[in-house]
Amino acid sequence: MADYESDKTGLATNETSGIWTKFSLVLGISTVGLLFFRRYFHGAKCRSLAQLTGKTVIVTGANTGIGKATALDLARRHARVILACRDVQKAKQAADDIQRSTHSQQLVVKHLDLASLKSINKFCDDILKTEPQLDILINNAGVSWLPKLTRTEEGLETQMGVNHFGHFLLTNRLLGLLKKSSPGARIAIVSSSLHKKGKIDFANLNAERGYNQFQAYYDSKLANVLFGQELHRRLESEKAGVSVYTLHPGVINTELNRHTMHPLLLKFFLRPLFWLFMKTPTQGAQTTIYCAVAGELEGLSGRYYGNCKEEPFPAVASRADESIAKKLWEVSERLTGLKED
Repeated sequence: MADYESDKTGLATNETSGIWTKFSLVLGISTVGLLFFRRYFHGAKCRSLAQLTGKTVIVTGANTGIGKATALDLARRHARVILACRDVQKAKQAADDIQRSTHSQQLVVKHLDLASLKSINKFCDDILKTEPQLDILINNAGVSWLPKLTRTEEGLETQMGVNHFGHFLLTNRLLGLLKKSSPGARIAIVSSSLHKKGKIDFANLNAERGYNQFQAYYDSKLANVLFGQELHRRLESEKAGVSVYTLHPGVINTELNRHTMHPLLLKFFLRPLFWLFMKTPTQGAQTTIYCAVAGELEGLSGRYYGNCKEEPFPAVASRADESIAKKLWEVSERLTGLKED
């Protein structure tokens, strides 16, 4: 009887050991699979070793998210980085963080509220007065998914106003300085692959006839793409020596998500999914950095990038789109006061 009980105990132990071995094997394979899956979604890394000593860069929205990660990388490359932000206190904290990490003494914080044409013009007046050159302009700041219709200081729908009109005015006001700093000056416009869902309805450009928080974002990102294309065509015809790149940074876990989800849902249920499927700000900044510094992009102005490589322009492939881009430019000139009627 004792031997029988001993054999029974041994069998149970072996069976338990076998279960744990299988569980460990499945867990190990699942973990490796998740890590590879996560790595796939987190995209490519900018491999350029280019240094920016003696170069001046402006990054809008550099106090957080991919803007801050971009500013950090460019500071490591020894650029003079101007953090152009609406919240100056947060921008100063970001500059302190970047300074501690890079030991850069070339970080400058300036106030810029892209929801105010007055603020944009004041910022540009200051830059044109104090900066002898501007080598790279990164139009990064943005808002998304605003649940209620809000308007900028001048009455423009906020998502279109900040994402497109604000950067349109900023870029055009600084074009002379960029041209002066050429050849080799660059403009990087952060758009989104969601521009493919956008449409430019000139009768409802600023929610005159209705507002949908998602469509407004898509439309503003399409406006970014069309602006980049028209800007490229104009600069190319002038042989200005300024390159324009439009880009999709990827799906990123940043503060842009704060308007779309309940805080508790975001905190307890979606964080693990975000970790798996979304890029960190550093990962999301890689294509922006690539467009700003990669030597192989010289002479390739007017193209669209994602994951540090060129991607097709599905939304701007026809002459009809070119005419829309031209009309959007003309409307933007009027609405931003860049050109009077």
